[in-house]
Amino acid sequence: MTDKEQFKVREEPFYQAQGNEVALYEAAYAARLPVMVKGPTGCGKSRFIEYMAWKLARPLITVACNEDMTASDLVGRYLLEANGTRWLDGPLTTAARIGAICYLDEVVEARQDTTVVIHPLTDHRRTLPLDKKGELIQAHADFQLVISYNPGYQSLMKDLKQSTKQRFTAFEFDYPDAALEVAIVVSESGIDEATARQLVSVGAAARRLKGHGLDEGISTRLLVYAATLIKGGVAPVDACRMALVRPITDDRDIRDTLDHAIDATFA
Repeated sequence: MTDKEQFKVREEPFYQAQGNEVALYEAAYAARLPVMVKGPTGCGKSRFIEYMAWKLARPLITVACNEDMTASDLVGRYLLEANGTRWLDGPLTTAARIGAICYLDEVVEARQDTTVVIHPLTDHRRTLPLDKKGELIQAHADFQLVISYNPGYQSLMKDLKQSTKQRFTAFEFDYPDAALEVAIVVSESGIDEATARQLVSVGAAARRLKGHGLDEGISTRLLVYAATLIKGGVAPVDACRMALVRPITDDRDIRDTLDHAIDATFA
């Protein structure tokens, strides 16, 4: 199996467009422009990138960024073996070599000194210097870099530098409207449409509490989790409390408010 086959998205991921984002992404890819995808947790950012990689028939390499990630985790390192050392490419280097889409998920979680390594790949140079190896990689003609993050979690300590932001085109995502979200929940879980509508109404009620006790509303992802539990035989009220309320808050008053909304919806 080749590297391209290993990272290829083989089956069509389910994705419902909210606007003209598919056509706009295709235009960005045609020009090989780097892309930034912004939006709240669980609103479909990663699914959109998976879908576009499938639609464009490009390999996709996804990196879940975290605060312990180093530049070597992205570009590669030497490994010590019995017969000496050998170089192992990191995911960013692999993507640049084979012409994959490299998706850095929640990039603000990575240290700023780590994300600086992407800069030469996001301007006219399209190069990746491997300082430890003494190699300068010219990115494959099909390579594209994509990053995502949640602007709701921005702070002075966790935000992208302007020198990084202004290297990207950007899409701003939000939770889908009610009708589309119902269709997503039905498709992803196999639940009936009436129950999906009830779940979406609970999600809408929780999202109205954002900034009033909740840092984030209930995501579409969590609605699918609740629907999956219900489809598996769990009582709707129990499924909602388990999947929609308990993960997002420890505040008793907020929890009670959401529990009452669930009771009223599924009464």
